[in-house]
Amino acid sequence: MSSPKKTFYKTQAEGIIKKLAGRNMKGYYCEDANEAKKLVMDMIEDGASVAWGGSETIKEAGIIDAIKAKKDSLKVIAREDYVTDGQKRELKGLIATCDYFLMSTNAITLDGELVNIDGAGSRLSYLIYGPEKVIIVAGMNKTAADIKEALSRVQNIASPPNAVRLNCNTPCAKTGRCMDCLSEDCICCQVVVTRKSRLSDRIHVILVGEELGY
Repeated sequence: MSSPKKTFYKTQAEGIIKKLAGRNMKGYYCEDANEAKKLVMDMIEDGASVAWGGSETIKEAGIIDAIKAKKDSLKVIAREDYVTDGQKRELKGLIATCDYFLMSTNAITLDGELVNIDGAGSRLSYLIYGPEKVIIVAGMNKTAADIKEALSRVQNIASPPNAVRLNCNTPCAKTGRCMDCLSEDCICCQVVVTRKSRLSDRIHVILVGEELGY
């Protein structure tokens, strides 16, 4: 029997999925991370090229490990394999033209808008343009009532622990809240609200009935 929280997550997700459809994005709901991982792997056909952006969510869900385990049947584009300046430049082109790009979202509104903040834009550039399909996996802890609440969530809930994880010398890493800084290590340089996908069948959003990521 589902817990009250699980029932709430599913009900809330169903509403978001309907809103996503109106924004030309396909939504799904999975009860837990294992179910989400299976769905992602089922969506990616053999022979496809796959890359991903920095995401604790897809790491926690075991999706990156599952992708790497299929390196014999998938073209895996792992960022850690590209270390020199020349290789990093090559990597940008490979991701821009890959079949599937995997990421999470910093927040998603109840109206189905994706709200993200990035440093160099290494995730968001590919969300906006390039890869044939983008698969987004997000725990239901990422939901927000509206864009204003979503931005506050990203700045004060998601960004500070990410700054700590990345060893960034930012005020939020020390105070635990956004200080609206312009520091050298600022990870809040790009703010992107995805209110619609112009292309059909490109952005797929998998909502998970668990707390995942930041």
